[in-house]
Amino acid sequence: MFDPDVSIATARLTLRPFGPGDAARVRFIVESGARFLPPGAPAQASGVAQWLARGAHELRRSGQGLHLAMTDVDGVIVGAISLFKTSWEAGTTEVGYGVHPLYRRRGLATEAVRGLVEWVFGTTRLRRIDLTANLDNLPSLRVAQKAGFTWEGVLRGAVMEDDGPHDLVVFGLLRGDGRAPAATLPRAELRTPRLLLRAPEPADAADLAATGADPLTQASTGVPRGYGVEHALAFIEGAERMRVRGAGIAWSAVETLTGRFAVNVDLRDLDWTNRTAEVGYMTAPWARGNGYAGEAVLAVARWLFERQGFGRLQLRAAVDNPRSRRVAEKAGFTREGVARSALAGVDLVVYSLLPSDLAVPS
Repeated sequence: MFDPDVSIATARLTLRPFGPGDAARVRFIVESGARFLPPGAPAQASGVAQWLARGAHELRRSGQGLHLAMTDVDGVIVGAISLFKTSWEAGTTEVGYGVHPLYRRRGLATEAVRGLVEWVFGTTRLRRIDLTANLDNLPSLRVAQKAGFTWEGVLRGAVMEDDGPHDLVVFGLLRGDGRAPAATLPRAELRTPRLLLRAPEPADAADLAATGADPLTQASTGVPRGYGVEHALAFIEGAERMRVRGAGIAWSAVETLTGRFAVNVDLRDLDWTNRTAEVGYMTAPWARGNGYAGEAVLAVARWLFERQGFGRLQLRAAVDNPRSRRVAEKAGFTREGVARSALAGVDLVVYSLLPSDLAVPS
């Protein structure tokens, strides 16, 4: 059973059970329409007193979990966090949370999750904590990543909401796991003499679609056939999820003078143990012949080596794509060989770049 008098202090929060003294604040929250209280919380102010007296504690009494209020230094309820689906025999539980809309984007959810995790592993015999979040809920994905949870998989169409089924990401944290955030590359803007490299934006979709649908791109890369705006939007929406998962990062390179989209660059297949990655790119048809791709790739390489401590960057280009091979060669990559039938039956030339090739410390 969970301690009925639990009180967990973090740097900015106290996590403690809801009680009768919270009536005025909870009534105000319910009347305002803010939705972050635990499941089972009243939808009408008339039910607040009964919920605080009994409903908020039923989960703990059943031994299956507990609901806690997140309060700030002034004692104001700014969120809620819960444990549920607890199996004492299996040693598992699941965490869920919500933050008042006015207090979001301050890292409070991450702080609360970390605090509750330490309490669970420090005071109970539970060995595993689950956390689930909708695949399209980037803030919750970031909370899980920052709290040290491991992305374990995606359950397709696992939850039904008002707008239809949603995919659900399953995260897990074991007692023996480290508490450091999962390895990811930080979001960063990079600048070259002619380009600004920034995170892809929905406004890039039309230009990205035109680039992906271009015959040369279609012939020399692995982008989907019939590439359109829907593909571009899916890539843009998935770019941040890719980063949060630690699988890579993407940039849109735009001309500094005009702001026009010129190149898409992304890092993929990150190997965090050996600190290696692969770079890919697509140049917009209207931007070819200016050396933009090589300029962008070099900026990414320098950032990866100098700021992130990676030791090898791989680049692969189709044997029959001389433009892409020239990008690699002009950027200083070394040709290593040919990977036969590596991409839909196409032979790819394999290039590599090391920190020593750019005369930067490894």
